[in-house]
Amino acid sequence: MKLTDRQKQIVDIVKKREPLSGEKISELLDISRSTLRADLSFLTLVGILKATPKVGYTYSGSDLETLFFYDTFQTKVEAVMTSPLLLPQSTFIQDAIIDLFMYDADVLYVVGEEKELLGVISRKDLLRAALNTNINTTPIAVCMTRQPHIKTCHKDMNILEAAVILQDLEIDSLPVVDEDDDKAVIGNITKSSLLDFIIREARKAEVSR
Repeated sequence: MKLTDRQKQIVDIVKKREPLSGEKISELLDISRSTLRADLSFLTLVGILKATPKVGYTYSGSDLETLFFYDTFQTKVEAVMTSPLLLPQSTFIQDAIIDLFMYDADVLYVVGEEKELLGVISRKDLLRAALNTNINTTPIAVCMTRQPHIKTCHKDMNILEAAVILQDLEIDSLPVVDEDDDKAVIGNITKSSLLDFIIREARKAEVSR
């Protein structure tokens, strides 16, 4: 999102002289009210200006950077999620460790014969298991976190909602499940993938300024 030069002028004038009527803004810029109408409507709609009857336009305190972060955090989980690493519960811990590092994954999801979600295993879980069990003969089902202790999210949630869940539960990742089948894993979202996305968007916004 980027303001036009005229929209920037309007915001600057309102900041300095608020409250201002549309007529007064038109007079100060020497531009007809009909020409300004679309700009004023846009600035009000996105929350940079506030329009009050019989008072006029005032500056809300929001700026383009604030709007950027709002837009960014409204991004759907689907746009950020990665492919999940799915393994059957009979997989031995040693093989799971190899897969985890081979695919550079932070977490793996244990599924049943119908690909239904049975459990979650993190790198920490595998490390703990490797110290206490025979990883060559012990299946991953022994060390996985099982339902109902697994928190999930949906692809249509925004990334802020997902980030709040991660933060509140102090976990590093969430399985993304189908809205019609909460046992069908369709993706994975992690703290690191969220941070990478936000940094990429911030850099793009900086370049376009």
